[in-house]
Amino acid sequence: MTKKNNLTTSWGAPVGDNQNSMTAGSRGPTLIQDVHLLEKLAHFNRERVPERVVHAKGAGAHGYFEVTNDLTKYTKAAFLSEVGKRTPLFVRFSTVAGELGSADTVRDPRGFAVKFYTEEGNYDLVGNNTPVFFIRDAIKFPDFIHTQKRDPKTHLKNPTAVWDFWSLSPESLHQVTILMSDRGIPATLRHMHGFGSHTFKWVNEQGEGVWVKYHFKTEQGIKNLSVDAAAKMAGENPDYHTEDLFNAIENGDFPSWKLCVQIMPLEDANTYRFDPFDVTKVWSQKDYPLIEVGRMVLNKNPENYFAEVEQATFSPGTLVPGIDVSPDKMLQGRLFAYHDAHRYRVGANHQMLPINRPKNEVQNYQRDGQMRFDNNGGGSVYYEPNSFGGPAEAPEHKQAAYPVSGLAESVAYDHNDHYTQAGDLYRLMSEEERSRLTANIVAAMKPVKKEEIKHRQIHHFFKADPDYGTRIAKGLGLAVPQGVK
Repeated sequence: MTKKNNLTTSWGAPVGDNQNSMTAGSRGPTLIQDVHLLEKLAHFNRERVPERVVHAKGAGAHGYFEVTNDLTKYTKAAFLSEVGKRTPLFVRFSTVAGELGSADTVRDPRGFAVKFYTEEGNYDLVGNNTPVFFIRDAIKFPDFIHTQKRDPKTHLKNPTAVWDFWSLSPESLHQVTILMSDRGIPATLRHMHGFGSHTFKWVNEQGEGVWVKYHFKTEQGIKNLSVDAAAKMAGENPDYHTEDLFNAIENGDFPSWKLCVQIMPLEDANTYRFDPFDVTKVWSQKDYPLIEVGRMVLNKNPENYFAEVEQATFSPGTLVPGIDVSPDKMLQGRLFAYHDAHRYRVGANHQMLPINRPKNEVQNYQRDGQMRFDNNGGGSVYYEPNSFGGPAEAPEHKQAAYPVSGLAESVAYDHNDHYTQAGDLYRLMSEEERSRLTANIVAAMKPVKKEEIKHRQIHHFFKADPDYGTRIAKGLGLAVPQGVK
């Protein structure tokens, strides 16, 4: 009898579900009792020393955000409270998969992380230059990033692993289509959009909520690099994007973005044709038009790269009153993983570093830890509740409640249409854009060593659009799928 090859936890117990994190009902928040998820993410965050596991190479700049539209009927966030109000901020742009010394002009999503230094504490909006992502459950994130990193035997990039994972994770198709399109290689960091990607929740002074998505629209216009130009630049100036951003700001050509949001009424989440919390999907702008919020301008370079860009820490869990999270399973996992990565990489007191320290006074009962460089609370009261007038909770700033229901179990999203939006995107492209997209995919898939993987991925392209799949199949010299549904 053949012994079953069970996937196990680090303590040897068999894993019952490695595709879906455990939630309170199909749309409930992720449960901390999912010990496999927690252990998997915590171990993943500790796999590299000392650079970031993902988004290792980045460039950053200081600037400000100015409100240009009154949206106080949707959110009580103080930094959005009046037109004309300016809030200082710091932005870090980055590639995702490469190491600290990798080239800037590789085909890769770009991290787009913004830290707003508001009067109510820091608010981090941590997204990418794409509106969607490859996966929609954080339990799959370590496995996905492993495919983007180096093979443990050859120490080389492994296209077979990349396409094997994508072909077995059809939810990735939308993001793969964006990545392999012209948008996969921005000309500069200034000439690309940014997105919060996830769905968040805004709450106003009356406690009324709406779902929200963020869009940063570059005011420099979209510009991309061709494959040949990007490869040439990677050899001649691998730090091209970093240099371009620094020089633009140094010369007074301050890059700027217009921030817009899409607003969805809470009740629409139950009836919309795509799950609004699925980060592999977008909301149609015909259904939920863009609403202007304000303008972001970058006008000051860092004085020291390590102190500011390298030690900057961001997390989607760094929130302020008026902005809450959603049941997005990928977001729920990031709420833990990002802070945990920073505690490991920079230290338990990373929030005290000048680049991360909020502008308002921090008052809490956290003490000690490595690199504690202030007076460590002195002789003040060090616990709560207390009878000595120490800082106390403010119930009016509790996150707004929302109902959950269902069984506590590992469940997938209810909606599994991974093809409509990818196909729609393909059909929106011009003939020239489609040709470049499919040529990029064919070139990327040719090194894949297993024919089964190529066939499986071609079926996904074909389901999105028959022409899409046909071009890839012909480019790889493989049979065109027949009767795919």
